[in-house]
Amino acid sequence: MTKSSSVVTSDVSGVVENVMPSVVSITNLSVQEVQNFFGGVSQQESESAGSGIIISQTDEELLIVTNYHVIAGSETLTVTFDDETSLEANIKGTDSEHDLAVIAVPLDTISSDTMEAIAVATLGDSTKLQIGEPAIVIGNALGYGQSVTTGVISALNRQNSGTDAQTGEEVTSDIKLIQTDAAINPGNSGGALVNANGEVVGINSSKIAGTTVEGMGYAIPISDVMDILDNLMSQKTKAKVPEEKKGYLGITGFDVTAQNAEQFGMPTGVYIDEVTRGGGADDVGLTKGNVITAINGTRVESMDALKSELEYYAAGETVSVTVSIPENNGEYSEKTVDVTLGKAAK
Repeated sequence: MTKSSSVVTSDVSGVVENVMPSVVSITNLSVQEVQNFFGGVSQQESESAGSGIIISQTDEELLIVTNYHVIAGSETLTVTFDDETSLEANIKGTDSEHDLAVIAVPLDTISSDTMEAIAVATLGDSTKLQIGEPAIVIGNALGYGQSVTTGVISALNRQNSGTDAQTGEEVTSDIKLIQTDAAINPGNSGGALVNANGEVVGINSSKIAGTTVEGMGYAIPISDVMDILDNLMSQKTKAKVPEEKKGYLGITGFDVTAQNAEQFGMPTGVYIDEVTRGGGADDVGLTKGNVITAINGTRVESMDALKSELEYYAAGETVSVTVSIPENNGEYSEKTVDVTLGKAAK
């Protein structure tokens, strides 16, 4: 940004040049079950696009932060860097409640040329943002590749409801969002909201538009979620195991939705309806009425989410299961148990 004769010009090319190597495009290839006209069910591949920010580099991996809804349900994730090199990524950690995820690309798959062309993002302090200061949005808008839009910080500490990618329910996050008039379009999700210094101050998340609204974009303040991101980055990188090797808890259950939780005073998660005798859950004393809320620290709020999380663990492996247990006074107590996964029931 430059200022001349009391007129602010919007040449952000220098800022963008420095930040663009830190932003990636993400392609999510998923498989969905589709019911046909005659009632049969077939599997159909679906592709969606989003963005991500290179947030850290370890001795073995390049770590990228994005939105949970960008990577939800993925069979494969492909990351495209600034030099247009595309590589496969794996999920490291997810937090559906706050719509955050960290994915990892092994360093040994990245060429030296690509490493020279990319960079770890410089993070700013989102708590110091001021309404009216310049805002720059960088991301993979509409899946066409990286693009840039500009505007200002319109408001801070905005409450915004959205759809939970696990349950499909409308939820309200406890993280207050940054509002900007810089255009955030489909595909920008997970990309960077940048200040005039070229620092990432937010993770692009959502947009509201309509006949009475020109378009209001929202981003997750980076400083408010660093503890969450540090936790996600510290988790073990996940790779899906073959179908025949998948591990099972040994339970049947159903979703405790946010509506159910409010109505019955229960935690959201998976209500255990039946425990398989001799299975992993039975061995550690899980019983009907317990509510599973997390696997290895990753929150699960539906049976589909539980199944998706277990796709990364083979029979014989041990996972940490967080459960809420009903007490006589109607309250729930929480405990975490280590469950050795079994094979699928025959």
